[in-house]
Amino acid sequence: MTPAPFAVADEELALLTDLYQLTMLQAYWAEGMEERATFSLFFRRLPPGRRFMLACGQQYAAELATRLRFREHHLKRLAGTGLFEEAFLAWLGAWRFRGDIWTLPEGTPVFANQPFMEVEAPIAEAQLLESLVMNLVQLETVLASKAVRVVLAARGRPVVDFGMRRMHGIDAAVRGVRAYRTAGLEGTSNVLGGLRHDLPLRGTMAHSYILAHDDEREAFHAFARRYPGTTLLVDTHDTLAGVRKVIDLMAEAPETGIGAIRLDSGDLGQLARESRALLDAAGHPEVKIVASSGLDEWQIAALLEEGAPIDVFGVGTEMGASSDAPVIDLSYKLVEYAGTPRLKHSPGKVNPPGRKQLFRRYDEVGRYAGDTLALRGEPGIPGEPLLRPLVRGGEVTREEMALAAGARERVQEALARLPAALRELDPGDAGYPVALSPGLDALVRTL
Repeated sequence: MTPAPFAVADEELALLTDLYQLTMLQAYWAEGMEERATFSLFFRRLPPGRRFMLACGQQYAAELATRLRFREHHLKRLAGTGLFEEAFLAWLGAWRFRGDIWTLPEGTPVFANQPFMEVEAPIAEAQLLESLVMNLVQLETVLASKAVRVVLAARGRPVVDFGMRRMHGIDAAVRGVRAYRTAGLEGTSNVLGGLRHDLPLRGTMAHSYILAHDDEREAFHAFARRYPGTTLLVDTHDTLAGVRKVIDLMAEAPETGIGAIRLDSGDLGQLARESRALLDAAGHPEVKIVASSGLDEWQIAALLEEGAPIDVFGVGTEMGASSDAPVIDLSYKLVEYAGTPRLKHSPGKVNPPGRKQLFRRYDEVGRYAGDTLALRGEPGIPGEPLLRPLVRGGEVTREEMALAAGARERVQEALARLPAALRELDPGDAGYPVALSPGLDALVRTL
């Protein structure tokens, strides 16, 4: 079956690259450049308003790299460009990634100039991964980093993803659910994303369902009878009148067991307080209050600061687009070739050279105390080494792939270990210490 024109099938991903990757590959091939290279994936500075980023997508990207292939129809299409020699295309048809990839475990808090992954392979193998890997890691890291701020703002209350309709494309909407699961969201309204990435499906109803009925009470009765324990949207006409109708419904048909009401407009804090008072006075403290309507971490924090009795938050556009910080300055740079460290000297774009390891230290109560970026194999560096080999000789190591399954739990542990300053929502330098090891510092100075 031919994929729809707006969908990218996995078998097409070898072509999801920038043109200069392929023209460089042909140049490497023509020049006989086959020495082993190391490329490092990192960002140079935190986006405005972020005190850390949550590394996400790098393990998936590494695993996907082992499955990339150029099919016969890919080669025919490339031949049609007139840019590539027939012998090179034949070589490309036999291309496989056979190198090594070291990655941070998914869900690791990460800071400037710290590698998400390092790719070690003959230079043409490693070069080709750049555009695809950057796209995959950029999206999931941006979304997971925004989502974890929302989770922190919610102070333990469940957060549900409502963002699919305004996200930037269907791929972002589906892969975003993977990032949200990692960040700690409780559920998603996105059916495909939730089923694919094992995040519970959550949803209520739309205003259109209420408006399609001649009577709001009739709409509540019909929906609740079909879905006992459901959440009813109460703000289509008059919010508090809607709450009273829900209370009447529970008195008339207690078997429906209404689980929650949802507030989607107006002064959410005030309406939550008044709704809570009505529900409690009617003897229904078990009915929860769900709030939505353009929420972000700032609004959630403000609502809870004023004591709004909201139990669940549905967050959509602001999280799905990460509107305040939609990109990171992600780079994939050559740091070693043919056994020699390489260093880019462009102003403002210097990157640490050589194959590296990242060490994280903890204080006496288990909180993060600081990081050291070191040369791979450099002895005597205190802390836990975070970069781990995920791909060896082009094959995924099963033990390391298991780390991706525990990403959600890893984030929960990491949030507990973060210094208080890193958990703040306000912009600012948290003062988290990140240092170069003696060996790496000496290498930078030498180069």
